[in-house]
Amino acid sequence: MPTQVTEMFGIEFPIFAFTHCRDVVVAVSKAGGFGVLGAAIHTDERLEIDLKWIDEQLGDIPYGVDLMMPANYVGAERGGIQRESLEELIPKEHQKFLDDLLAKAGVPELPPDTPSAKGRGLRYSQKEAKGIIDIALAHKATFLVSALGTPPAYVVEAAHTKGILVGALAGKKSHALRHKEAEVDVIIAQSYEAGGHTGDLGGMVLIPEIVDAVAPTPVLGAGGIGSGRQMAAAMALGAQGVWCGTVWLTTTESELDRMAKEKLLAADSSSTIRTTSMTGKPARFLRSRWTEEWERKDAPEPLKTPLQSILAYNYLRRIDRGIKAPGVTAASGAYQLYTYPTGQGIGEQNTIRSARDVVRDMATGYVEAIAQLNKHIGYADE
Repeated sequence: MPTQVTEMFGIEFPIFAFTHCRDVVVAVSKAGGFGVLGAAIHTDERLEIDLKWIDEQLGDIPYGVDLMMPANYVGAERGGIQRESLEELIPKEHQKFLDDLLAKAGVPELPPDTPSAKGRGLRYSQKEAKGIIDIALAHKATFLVSALGTPPAYVVEAAHTKGILVGALAGKKSHALRHKEAEVDVIIAQSYEAGGHTGDLGGMVLIPEIVDAVAPTPVLGAGGIGSGRQMAAAMALGAQGVWCGTVWLTTTESELDRMAKEKLLAADSSSTIRTTSMTGKPARFLRSRWTEEWERKDAPEPLKTPLQSILAYNYLRRIDRGIKAPGVTAASGAYQLYTYPTGQGIGEQNTIRSARDVVRDMATGYVEAIAQLNKHIGYADE
């Protein structure tokens, strides 16, 4: 299945898997796709451990690392602010809102010996991303991707010096043009349907618009793509491959526990919502009591990035711990509050498969879709 990106990266299938789980990265890359580890909220120590493990498992098989490098965030005008100073900017009103919400839902406090959240939730600034970029560049990753923001010149230069390709996500043409000007090697056109941070445009409009704007720079289509038919559609629009995230959440290798996967498997294509209640920027998440409560008219306005992520982090840790508790059911408060970055494609995920099977199913479905299109063309010629 040769395309410009399969040649660039030396892979069999132009299927790129964004995931927070190192096991999925390895499984996808071994299956002929390209695994990309989402590292925005990794601690330096955790990233070092995960990348060392991936290096050992994959050897010379390629993989990538994804993180956030936004130019616009609270404190950017002063070159970034220390976490302690940022915490002082969080209104008591917001803390009380979440204190009351979790108390009403019966979600227990974190145990006193729970490791500190220091160093987490601040990967939304270029300054805080620098250390984690240095770690990524020290390992065998061959692709460094910015999920949010145009990579700074020093990042592109450092990566290219090591022979590492650079990518960046774009939700509109102006983003893509800035990426191209920064000499980004691959641009990911991520549409409204995607999980995580998204723009306002659907893939049918966004993908060809960006393809035309940045040519000959290769483009990956992203947003709601999890099947071979959807992959064929993206390629027909001019993409050289696809970038997928949600489809890996319900795989056997996924980092999510049983109850989280059950909630995702029960979801349909209308079960997600774009919300600023997680990071302060519009991002698509699974609908839950958390997202519903933030939409109440009397709810406080979500804070700007990175304040909202700092505010939410420990509350989300409590919810995550609650959903993993023994005997938890769908009626529990933690389950009702639980949410996760999820695209509209979740409606097609109704069984648990291995990541390898997902890659193979997508490749097979792509070939079948192309064959069907060729059949239609044959009918037209008659």
